[in-house]
Amino acid sequence: MIGRQEGALLRPCYASGPRAIHLSLSKVDGEASDISRCCCCCSVLNSPLHWFGCWGTERRSARAPAMDEGGSRIRRRVSVRKRNRPSLEILFAAPTVAELNPGVEEEEEEEEEMVAGSLRRKTVGVQPVENHDSEEDMFGDYDSFAENSFLAQVDDLEQKYMQLSENRKHSADLATTDLCSESIKHNKLSITTVGSFIELKTHEHTKNQNGHKDVSVEPGADLLYELPSSQVLYFENLQNSSNDLCDQSTKEKDWNPFSHKTVNEELPHNSIEQPQQIDESSSKVRTSSDMNRRKSLKDLLKSTMTGNAKAQTPIFSRTKQLKENLLSEEINIAKKTIESSSDDLGPFYSLPSKVRDLYVQFKGIEKLYEWQHTCLTLNSVQERKNLIYSLPTSGGKTLVAEILMLQELLCRQKDVLMILPYVAIVQEKISALSNFGIELGFFVEEYAGSKGKFPPIKRREKKSLYIATIEKGHGLINSLIETGRINSLGLVVVDELHMIAEGSRGAVLEMTLAKIIYTSKTTQIIGMSATLNNVEDLQEFLQADYFTSQFRPVELKEYLKINDAIYKVDSEAETGMTFSRLLNYKYSDTLKKMDPDHLVALVTEVIPNYSCLVFCPTKKNCENVAEMICRFLSKEYLKHREKEKQEMIKNLKDISSGNLCPVLKRTIPLGVAYHHSGLTSDERKLLEEAYSTGVLCLLTCTSTLAAGVNLPARRVILRAPYVAKEFLKRNQYKQMIGRAGRAGIDSVGESILILQENDKQQVLELISRPLENCYSHLVQEFTKGIQTLFLSLIGLKIATNLGDIYHFMSGTFFGVQQKFLLKEKSLWEITVESLRYLTEKGLLQKNTIFTEKGLTQKDATYKSEEWFQFSFHITKLGRASFKGTIDLAYCDILYRDLKKGLEGLVLESLLHLIYLTTPYDMASQCDPDWMIYFRQFNQLSPAEQNVAALIGVSENYIGKKASGQAIKKKVDKDIVNRLYLSFVLYTLLKETSIWSVSEKFNLPRGYIQSLLTAAATFSSCVLHFCEELEEFWVYRALLVELTKKLTYCVRAELVPLMEVTGVLEGRAKQLYNAGYKSLAHLANADPEVLIRTIDHLSRRQAKQIVSSAKMLLHEKAEALQEEAEELLRLPSDFPSIEKA
Repeated sequence: MIGRQEGALLRPCYASGPRAIHLSLSKVDGEASDISRCCCCCSVLNSPLHWFGCWGTERRSARAPAMDEGGSRIRRRVSVRKRNRPSLEILFAAPTVAELNPGVEEEEEEEEEMVAGSLRRKTVGVQPVENHDSEEDMFGDYDSFAENSFLAQVDDLEQKYMQLSENRKHSADLATTDLCSESIKHNKLSITTVGSFIELKTHEHTKNQNGHKDVSVEPGADLLYELPSSQVLYFENLQNSSNDLCDQSTKEKDWNPFSHKTVNEELPHNSIEQPQQIDESSSKVRTSSDMNRRKSLKDLLKSTMTGNAKAQTPIFSRTKQLKENLLSEEINIAKKTIESSSDDLGPFYSLPSKVRDLYVQFKGIEKLYEWQHTCLTLNSVQERKNLIYSLPTSGGKTLVAEILMLQELLCRQKDVLMILPYVAIVQEKISALSNFGIELGFFVEEYAGSKGKFPPIKRREKKSLYIATIEKGHGLINSLIETGRINSLGLVVVDELHMIAEGSRGAVLEMTLAKIIYTSKTTQIIGMSATLNNVEDLQEFLQADYFTSQFRPVELKEYLKINDAIYKVDSEAETGMTFSRLLNYKYSDTLKKMDPDHLVALVTEVIPNYSCLVFCPTKKNCENVAEMICRFLSKEYLKHREKEKQEMIKNLKDISSGNLCPVLKRTIPLGVAYHHSGLTSDERKLLEEAYSTGVLCLLTCTSTLAAGVNLPARRVILRAPYVAKEFLKRNQYKQMIGRAGRAGIDSVGESILILQENDKQQVLELISRPLENCYSHLVQEFTKGIQTLFLSLIGLKIATNLGDIYHFMSGTFFGVQQKFLLKEKSLWEITVESLRYLTEKGLLQKNTIFTEKGLTQKDATYKSEEWFQFSFHITKLGRASFKGTIDLAYCDILYRDLKKGLEGLVLESLLHLIYLTTPYDMASQCDPDWMIYFRQFNQLSPAEQNVAALIGVSENYIGKKASGQAIKKKVDKDIVNRLYLSFVLYTLLKETSIWSVSEKFNLPRGYIQSLLTAAATFSSCVLHFCEELEEFWVYRALLVELTKKLTYCVRAELVPLMEVTGVLEGRAKQLYNAGYKSLAHLANADPEVLIRTIDHLSRRQAKQIVSSAKMLLHEKAEALQEEAEELLRLPSDFPSIEKA
């Protein structure tokens, strides 16, 4: 029943399906009320759209003036009952003649019973009404528009009502007349209860005209499942109390099973009959306006139901919607918490409790370390200041960064950039965080190699987490500044911050951070590292606070081995070390010669039950040490997880087209393998997975493993204190030994550095001295550093004159350290010199400049730059170089090569295009095998030989080099070497097998894959270069396809699968053969089915593949939706037509 209280109108909100009716107190007599929106339809609760079109259960209350004489105001709470279909009779039926006039004829009573019976036949399956004290009113399923529909029932009842006798009209309920009058007065919809209920004969109701029995539905899961999620919580909360009410209702049904009790139990009975005592004039006979009122009600209901029927309501899992609603509510609470100055951290550091549950589910992290809690609760973190924090390796630095990133994405609704040093780590991080993105509703986008869109797609609702390498991160920041979107980036996280001191890559990282600081005051920067010393300089550069701790989850014990003796590193000892023990291992004469450093003795103390890493100075030494150790291991090691090792060997063959490295073939059965850059990505990934799961117990590796993926060990052995031919640095040493000790597995970690007597003094200095300082390489890397920086500053219009550029330079890391980095020249002189160089190279153009005396530069004497306010703008060539991120040392060479290519571009094969996209820097480091070069040259087709002739490399020159003859004619070696690398890439694209190309050119397969990756990246750069120069339009379409070929280098049908992070060629072939042929197939795959279908696929890998595919699919769908909306959106510059 929908009733009316004094001073307030109760408004119904109808919808199709099992939806709720809303009862809200409206604004009365100008009294202010809170404005809120419906959680279901998002419309304002005051609006007609919500009152008559919503399907949810949002409630709204307002203050209403009281009707008593004292004028006092009260707030009324309306208790509402859940209803079902039979209650329609009560809504629209008038009192029976039998009730109003006992002397009326019996035929009218029977006629009324027929109407009631008809209604029941149309609502079979609904249980009699249960009463619930609640703030919500629930209606049944009124979604039909057929002949026997709800509206048809309303029409029947109204027609019957209008045909009642004059006696019935005189005896109408006073409350009904009064409420209808008030409804018209206020122009509102208001339906009242009827004082008397229709009594129906029991035996008449039990008869069903269709021959069916009435079926009652128990309230429970089935009924709740059909309700919107916003109503489900209401029913679940009332489950206990409803049982008592059901008992009371059952007693009443036993006395009169077909009566419908609708009296509000919270209000006195006389409050319902009170309207009868207000105005006695309401008892007059209804006029024709009554008919109009009824008709208007029917029309209103009909139009409302029609609108609801047209609205498409998506069908979602009830449980899923409940979880989504709960997550949304927690995120809103977290937003308010994080914006306030309160110390309340919310369920999980201002994040929803679901984040904590996901860390338990995906990473097994149930509790944070004490230092992590301290760091996350720092005032600088709460105030969003920049922060640098430093801890030993394996201390859990990444988790803090991830929590801060999630706060930014979910609570502050800002994009986040995470910069990592290597492609492999980027891909590992994307796989790990894709699950979080899917569960929490944000995108994870890869910016590594040739992947990444500039500028990034502007998302409509969800935010993005960009995970990028150093170079791609720089390009991303440039594109955001250029499009004016840099403020959308809320947080930048830099892992391995110490890399700011490593050559050209460090210079690029410094440029990236300097631009962020200069252009955005709202973007927070978080830097972390295990090896930082001169933190004060970095703090000044980043304007950051500093946090450090020496915490390690597993104790680390450092040892030194000299001959047979092992010494423990002891800082308190006078010599820096104390004797620990002697090695007790029986060596044969042969073993002593083969293993003078006693490696076999050291590794057999821990393997196969525990893991061990042996760091070697060179790649070749890694392979030799692995073979040597296996030669002296007992046959007992073959039995350890034998079946899994055999499966691993088979898997290595599958991903390598049947090929297997002979060294790995001998070592893997004993649980040993080598790991370095000479392996392909597929091979390294398999070896890392096998080591992590314990199938392999020993890896011999180079120092790059320490800075790459996280592979901890019980014992770490350093084969020698050298990396290649250079003596070990303190930073490198700390990174290597930091891999010792696996959190949650080992109770202690050990590191052993093997050294000779002649290296003893240097090693003692190594273990005692502080970490190396970080120094800027911005000026040292001239073309990749300061010149590239100035070109981008002017191209992005960050700084276009000498004064602004100098001011920018003063705020860089180099500017902070200029006092001890600059000895011969000042920063001002270096700035002027660099700008002059760029101008002379044609990358910048100097504008006409006036001195303070009004003279042009030509008329002024060029004595002091301080007199001039230089202004520059970027040229077309400069913009192309800047957009393509081309090394300025090669930009003019690239322009000449592309220009020359237009004169006779050979398109009969890919060789000419491949040559144009072969990286210049790799060509300068190449040392061709001239016999192989000559053999490959002779196999060229006439068209391909024409390419060589156009480039300027003759067969005669290659032949003389192969035969060792002297050559008098000068030939550019870089061109010759570049063509040789082009042959390697060209052969690889034709054969797609790295193994066959490796054998043909006698090159390590890892080097070939690195060349392929570098070529794909450079091809993408050349494409952006050509897009800025109209004269090179012909290259654009060609380079798009070539970049894709170089990126994947597989059959076309495997490309969609390899777009998924973590799916390489071998895995793509397995998936394709198993029937997973598209991105959609992978996104909808069941990880458990994948494990059974795909050989050698772990559960963790399967979950990562599926989550990464889902994330990529969502990104593409979102991009298409955005594109469609952009096409349909009215242009901002649409011409307006003004009326005359």
